[in-house]
Amino acid sequence: MNVADRDEALKVVHFITRLIIGGAQENTLLTVEDQHRDYGDDVTLVCGPGLGPEGSLLERAQQGGFRVELLPNLHRSIRPWQDWRAYHQLIALLRDLKPDIVHTHSSKAGIIGRAAATKLKIPVVHTIHGASFHFGQNPILHRAYIAAEKWAARRCDHFISVCDSMTDQYVAAGIAPKENFTTIYSGMDVEPFLQPRREPAEVRRELGLEPNHVVICKVARLFHLKGHEFVIRAASKVVAANPNVRFLFIGDGILRSQFEQDIAAANLTDHFVFTGLVPPADVSLYVAASDIVVHASLWEGLARVLPQGFIAGKPVVSYDVDGAKEVVIPGKTGYLLPPESVDELADSLIELSADASLRECLGQEGRSRFTDQFRHQTMTRRIREVYALLLDE
Repeated sequence: MNVADRDEALKVVHFITRLIIGGAQENTLLTVEDQHRDYGDDVTLVCGPGLGPEGSLLERAQQGGFRVELLPNLHRSIRPWQDWRAYHQLIALLRDLKPDIVHTHSSKAGIIGRAAATKLKIPVVHTIHGASFHFGQNPILHRAYIAAEKWAARRCDHFISVCDSMTDQYVAAGIAPKENFTTIYSGMDVEPFLQPRREPAEVRRELGLEPNHVVICKVARLFHLKGHEFVIRAASKVVAANPNVRFLFIGDGILRSQFEQDIAAANLTDHFVFTGLVPPADVSLYVAASDIVVHASLWEGLARVLPQGFIAGKPVVSYDVDGAKEVVIPGKTGYLLPPESVDELADSLIELSADASLRECLGQEGRSRFTDQFRHQTMTRRIREVYALLLDE
């Protein structure tokens, strides 16, 4: 197929470990939906069971009009016998489907999918949503993941990175040369962030928030490495400087009870609101109802909440991890801080909470810079261009 023919319908299999509510999963599902609806591609989405407190996108996928296949043996944790069975089930499925290209996502599916596609001599693209080797891992496990990624890279025709930082990390680890990577930022539906379907004041009232409250939101699973504990530790200093500040934790997870205990121990219960599990379509409502977005994760590719915050016209305070520096520009769109810092985090939030005009200025600059760049239509178009170049070669 010539590059000029990239609008020609393709037969594509997307393979991801599970369809929980998360950035990589939303990215993948939007790509599949766009290819099916806008390009007429024959798309199949293959995944394992989407189990977990994060919620699932499986029902949405099954209502999308494209083929969805579940591999019951595919799980996030390492289970050698079940992983082996999932590998052979995938091979059988690919033999039946005969796709033009296989596109893998996430660590486990990335390893199994690239191996299966290569065995059948099917071109394969892998998207790096976040490095499988990362901060906080056991050193032995860290080295094992790098070795696994090097093995899988020899069975991959091209990489797509959600930010330049992911490419840099994989190149530095010796996994593949830089020319094997293309950066395509993770797309999303920007319209709900530009024009929320409900008035922010109404959403705030439902959450028990007053008009005079300065609301600082954090969108993330209540899980390890997401950094909620640093926000909680900074909160005492922030609230002491501005008692009108309220923290809004959007999402749910296994650490909720621990965080609630920590907040109560600091006598800050009245200053925190937990939304619980939120459907992806409702995240924009809570971001619009907030004044500041804070992101304190220690490991991400490029967290979707960063451009979401900007598109909603909010300033962002983030730790300088992975791709954050590609969108959080100090003095222009927000504050970029050393990971795990607490005093710097508190000081930034205090400064922003006291200055509405500064919040407006930073938020509007972020909106103008990043809205078009992060449209999911832009992402899908560029992904299909990668397919076309690969198939042409």
